[in-house]
Amino acid sequence: MHTKSSVYDFSIQKLHDDESIPFSGFKDKVLLVVNTASKCGYTPQYKTLEQLYKKYKDQGLVVLGIPSGDFGGQEFGSDQETQKFCEINYGVTFPLATKTQVSGNQPHPFYEWASKESGEVPQWNFHKYLIDRSGKLVGSYASSVDPLDKEIVQKVEVLLQ
Repeated sequence: MHTKSSVYDFSIQKLHDDESIPFSGFKDKVLLVVNTASKCGYTPQYKTLEQLYKKYKDQGLVVLGIPSGDFGGQEFGSDQETQKFCEINYGVTFPLATKTQVSGNQPHPFYEWASKESGEVPQWNFHKYLIDRSGKLVGSYASSVDPLDKEIVQKVEVLLQ
């Protein structure tokens, strides 16, 4: 059970790097956290995540991809393979974490917190959590909801105002 009360209490290791990504670095940003996978039917969402990120990053949106093999083992074994795949196939420039457990008995503490806050646990790859500039979880979207879906885009635009 987590004891963290704010999204800013968490950090996660960067993809292919020993550095961590502190969520406190996202204060005053709108954050879309997505558990990703390189070999999933939803993998083309990397493209629309990148489009969303590029369109709104200068206004304060951060997309954070968290690769996971939890669902169908659909992530590469190494961070290097994941990074190469994302860059070559989708031109991903938004931050990516190292392969992380997002469900099951021992999910990353951020996912424990987000699941408790939203009442929704990721059921598959590309589940999205939306966090406002104050660190409050304000949206949870199923894998099937594309990042450029009107529901997400409108909410992001409102949060960025």
